[in-house]
Amino acid sequence: MANAFIEFFKEPPAKPVTMNQEEVKKTYTHYRWRIFYSSFIAYVVFHICRKNIAVALPSMGKALNLSNTELGLLGSTLYVTYGIGKFVNGVIADKANVRTFLPTALILSAICNLCFVLSAVFITPGHVSFFGLPSATVLLWVMAFFWGANGWFQSCGFPPVAKSLSYWFSNSERGTKWSLWSTSHQIGVFAAVMVSGFAIDKFGWKAAFYIPAVICIITGLWLYDRLRDKPQSLGLPDVEKYREEPVACNSETEEEKDNRSYFQIFKEHIIFNPVIWMLAIAYIFVYIIRFGTEDWLVKYLVEVKGNSLTLASSKLSSLALIGAFGAILAGVISDKVYKGNRTPINIIFLICLIMSLLAFAQNPADNNFMDFVFAAMIGMFTAGPQMLIGGLCAVESSSKKVASASIGFTGIFGYVGAALSSGGTGFMVDKFGWNGAIAFWLVSTMICIVICTVLLIYEKVKKHSKAA
Repeated sequence: MANAFIEFFKEPPAKPVTMNQEEVKKTYTHYRWRIFYSSFIAYVVFHICRKNIAVALPSMGKALNLSNTELGLLGSTLYVTYGIGKFVNGVIADKANVRTFLPTALILSAICNLCFVLSAVFITPGHVSFFGLPSATVLLWVMAFFWGANGWFQSCGFPPVAKSLSYWFSNSERGTKWSLWSTSHQIGVFAAVMVSGFAIDKFGWKAAFYIPAVICIITGLWLYDRLRDKPQSLGLPDVEKYREEPVACNSETEEEKDNRSYFQIFKEHIIFNPVIWMLAIAYIFVYIIRFGTEDWLVKYLVEVKGNSLTLASSKLSSLALIGAFGAILAGVISDKVYKGNRTPINIIFLICLIMSLLAFAQNPADNNFMDFVFAAMIGMFTAGPQMLIGGLCAVESSSKKVASASIGFTGIFGYVGAALSSGGTGFMVDKFGWNGAIAFWLVSTMICIVICTVLLIYEKVKKHSKAA
């Protein structure tokens, strides 16, 4: 039984290349497109079993009599397990079969959503006690367990996608394909908001969990048919050979001559790298802002501006959709205008984010059009630093030999911020009202600007000392 389980998830062996050049080209063309759209759809659908809770918070809180702090703590369980799982499952995914690993994770995430909502069916808040505890307390912890488990399986989504993009697309095209694929984050949030909003409006808050779960299970089965592992598992040559490109960094650089152990390189480029630490700490505050707005904006609009759930969900969807353009814009500007220097664009985007948050909070409740505009601006100016600080900046500030580890390192810090955002926002609302939540997000943005400014000064001093 154990052997069958291992074989099911084990990375398939490479097959010898027996196809002629024409067959290789035809097969590669077919599967590259298929892998890309399957990976894109997969990550969009992953979001509808993760971000559905953001839309359900107002109705769920009233139905279960949960405070904002309790709702925040409930949401933070996913971010804790997701942050740890992102690193652990990344290591596992390197040796796993993408075709089985990713669909299984999506289906298990769906099952966690079903268990989460069924908990509220079988455990009704009231005066009944379980082992001396009120049923409401038991329900909260049971739901927290299943939502935390959901976070673990959600963290299995990105690693196999990253593996697929790395093996099916060569270095010269990977940046473009990766940036296009990265929009699946924002489209996923949009899809989650639309599906969950519609489900709650028609069938009640529980539908925001069981309808997405059904969609995820169906999609998981479809992905098993669509996905494949590395090209070599299909008897295809390496992608660089297929595209007649040299293997990246094939010249003898100092880095390639470095024969130190992985741990020694890890220590130098991550543990004792001040730039990575500054990026990781800054990433905490980026995620406080990102998940603060994504998870609590609907509740804010319903309670403060008197919006209907449908209208509030639509405003959140504009934040998600325009955010996709923000990520692409940040990458293009940092390449074309700042010649690969990412820190200035991070600072500019964060300053614009502060202005967007203030404008959104001060906008009159009856001016829905400007709410859409300001929500979109919040999404755009958050997505840029999110993509750069914990992703591209981390990779470029370390060695290519520990590139995955550097992303995993900053990712852990990011989800520490996500957990702080969920519980912290709920606490601030309960103690100081919604102005407290806005202040929490604004202060987080300001701290991030300070860290990026210190990083910019450090980079200039370091560059100057090298030139001298």
